[in-house]
Amino acid sequence: MDPLGMPQTAGYLFVFVLAMSLPAVHPLPDINDQSFIDEYIKAHNYYRSKVKPAASDMKRMSWDDALAKTARAWARKCNFNHNNYLREKGKVHPLFSPVGENIWVGRPPQSFNASKAIQSWYSEVKAYSYQANSCTSICGHYTQLVWAKSYKVGCAAVVCEKGIIDYNPAPGAIFVCNYAEAGNYEGVKPYKTGGACTDCDSQDSCSDNLCSNPKRDQQSKYPHWTPDWDDSSSSANTIVSYQAVLITRLFSLIPVLAMGYAATFLWPQIFAYE
Repeated sequence: MDPLGMPQTAGYLFVFVLAMSLPAVHPLPDINDQSFIDEYIKAHNYYRSKVKPAASDMKRMSWDDALAKTARAWARKCNFNHNNYLREKGKVHPLFSPVGENIWVGRPPQSFNASKAIQSWYSEVKAYSYQANSCTSICGHYTQLVWAKSYKVGCAAVVCEKGIIDYNPAPGAIFVCNYAEAGNYEGVKPYKTGGACTDCDSQDSCSDNLCSNPKRDQQSKYPHWTPDWDDSSSSANTIVSYQAVLITRLFSLIPVLAMGYAATFLWPQIFAYE
């Protein structure tokens, strides 16, 4: 018997039932998780600083809360196609228009890793010729990643339990990053070549081969803005919604546990063993 008066086998059964009743939790990042924000920014700036040929005007990237909200809203649609609103003023950001976008998808959901997803975008450099400004295969994720004038980014990762449109019907993860200013303009190279930071704005400094500015590089927050087309009732679930389900189920088990505990006193023969 345990200290509650319940036989150990009953306790094991309770733990088993509790474990079986909880949802599978895939630890995808929330857009407000600073450790993941730092990971996204570090990865973006790392690849931007190492382009070849070297860039003379590459701006340092920093986080933008509104872009992250847009990325999350589109990711929740579980659709492996670009956001329909990227060029519509006010639909994806209160200030910037248009906005750029990169999307990564994978399955199962646990396969998502932010740094590896961003690395996969950079790996498209193998298909890109700077001299010809052309691609032998898909390379638009790379060119947006290293677009010199894009200096704000916001990303979100979401679990799609019912699959991802135009990818796979099985559960998967979708990772979206939005960029401002937008990149990938036809006929324009992603950056200028030359000595690092030689074409930075006059008020910028040079840090890790990137044009840096303390004011511009601050995290941008828009607490009162969200996309008016955000549909949080989709089939997708972030880690926050999983936690809500977990907490709800735990609290719903409290009265069950209380009744079981009371039963050991009211009907002790139920738990009697010879």
